[in-house]
Amino acid sequence: MTNGEAYWKKNLNLMIVCLIIWFVVSFGFGILLLQPLNNIHLGGYPLGFWFAQQGSMYVFVVLIFVYAAKMTKYDKEFDVEED
Repeated sequence: MTNGEAYWKKNLNLMIVCLIIWFVVSFGFGILLLQPLNNIHLGGYPLGFWFAQQGSMYVFVVLIFVYAAKMTKYDKEFDVEED
């Protein structure tokens, strides 16, 4: 495997993990597990409602920063970083 192929394999694996996390939080917690999570309250609101309205957005923003940090690390590791 060439250096470029290894770089893109790591990039694709990271994207897949980020998308799975985002799917689980937004679709899983916000839709599929809505009723069980609504038995738990967070700040006066049912937890399922919170995930559907706020939680998935917060997780998405965190995933953006995690992805950027990991890609910076990968860029340095494979010597493809920008100046």
